[in-house]
Formats: sequence, structure tokens, C-alpha cells
Amino acid sequence: MSEQAILPDLLAPGLDVVFCGLNPGLGSAQRRQHFVNPSNRFWRVLHLAGFSAELLDAEHDARLLDYGCGLTTAVARPTVSAQSISAQEYRLAAQSLEQRIAHYAPRCLAFLGKAAYSAISGQGQLDWGEQAAHLGGARVWLLPNPSGLNRAFSLERLVQHYAALREALAGSAVS
Repeated sequence: MSEQAILPDLLAPGLDVVFCGLNPGLGSAQRRQHFVNPSNRFWRVLHLAGFSAELLDAEHDARLLDYGCGLTTAVARPTVSAQSISAQEYRLAAQSLEQRIAHYAPRCLAFLGKAAYSAISGQGQLDWGEQAAHLGGARVWLLPNPSGLNRAFSLERLVQHYAALREALAGSAVS
């Protein structure tokens, strides 16, 4: 895939939270917009959980920065499915992710799914929510992946998990 097809991060200094996807989907990389697949519930979940006052979409993904939120991926390589990414590839990408987070200094880094953080941290058993560790100086949270393929989580349950993070950020429970 050409350099131009890589999905650019949406980052700015001092954000409240950076949501970290596993890796870009092919459509997102080709369009250079986050979460373009209409079956992905990311934009709807963020809005319903209170992170944005309006329902954003991939075409307007940069507006997420206006709400104190950013986007990155653990691995930059686009794939049809994140299942194509190995634990070793996550570990190899960890230093780059940590450097980006340290540079932009968000309050929180929220992994969308457990796979990337599990590989990076070397922990097999992880609970959803706030983790004890920091990465690049930011608190770490684990949120269920909003992919339409993630049938284990209904829209309502996704919103509950994301809203818990928003409430913690609003209550300064995340430093």
C-alpha cells in the first residue's frame, strides 16, 4: 500500500482522550478518514456517550478534535481485518505509539479492544475500563471495539462503557 494510503492520526496537544484503534481498515486508509465502514458504530457510540454534541461521521472526522478527542491506531498497516495483525506486530509498533502519546500528552489513551494493549503490556487477562498503567504519560483505558463485527456488545452496552470514560474524564478521575 502506498504511503498516501496510510491513515493520518488526528492528534493535537493536550486532548482529553485519544481513541486508539487496532489498525486502519482498507477503506479508511484509502479515503484517509477514520471509521468509514458504515457497520462500525464508533461515531454513533461517541455521540450517544456524550463525547460530541453532534453525530459526526468519517467525512468530518477532524471535527472530533473540537471536542477534545483524537484518533490514532496501534498499528499503521491497513488490513481487511484486524485479526491479520499479530501480537508481535503490536509490540513492534508500541514504541511509535508511546512516542506519539508522549509528544501530544493527552490525559487518556483509550484502546478500542483488548488485543493491542494485551500484546503491548504482556498481560493476558484484562478488564474493561481504566488500567493501572500509563503509556506515554497518559492513563490507559480499554473500551470494547465498536466494529460491527463485535457482536458481543450491543449498542447500549458500548455506550455504557464509553460513557463511563467520559464521566471519569469530566469528574477528573483520570489525571
